[in-house]
Amino acid sequence: MTIDQINQLLRDADLLVSEEDVKKTLERLAEEITLRLQKSKPVVMTVMNGGLVFAGQLLTKLVFPMEVDYVHATRYGDNTRGDTLNWIVKPQTELKGKTVLLLDDILDEGITLAAIADYCRRQGAAEVLMAVLVEKLHLRKVTPGMRADFTGVEVGDRFVLGYGLDYKGYWRNAPGIFAVKGK
Repeated sequence: MTIDQINQLLRDADLLVSEEDVKKTLERLAEEITLRLQKSKPVVMTVMNGGLVFAGQLLTKLVFPMEVDYVHATRYGDNTRGDTLNWIVKPQTELKGKTVLLLDDILDEGITLAAIADYCRRQGAAEVLMAVLVEKLHLRKVTPGMRADFTGVEVGDRFVLGYGLDYKGYWRNAPGIFAVKGK
């Protein structure tokens, strides 16, 4: 894609959630997560790269003791589809007996999040919870009825970008959550 095509993509995109509404959503999520985890000293683990913006804006709102780690596993790379899970970085923190909170940008089909959660359980995590900024509403979840424990906003089945979500590697930094025109 050329720079002009990348810029046009955002200009043409439909704004689904404004930056102001995303900030309100982060405040609400922080309250819900704090209420649930404030006494558990969890390992809060960001799923890279998508979860970076979400986690960076959420972590300072979580006022309780925690360990922070990250995992980098992807099926997409710079593509819009992917099949095989590629582990780039596995968690470095000991998970045995601990509560783990996974932070990711989106729960779409759930294949990546389910695989990371399974990995954490195999490492002995006592409990694995998921928090996502965006959850897509459709029936293609890896496990029927799969839901995140903490969800920021729900969107229809469109290709979304912004606040960590990307289109072919671009616009994770877009100020709001947008849907690509026609997708």
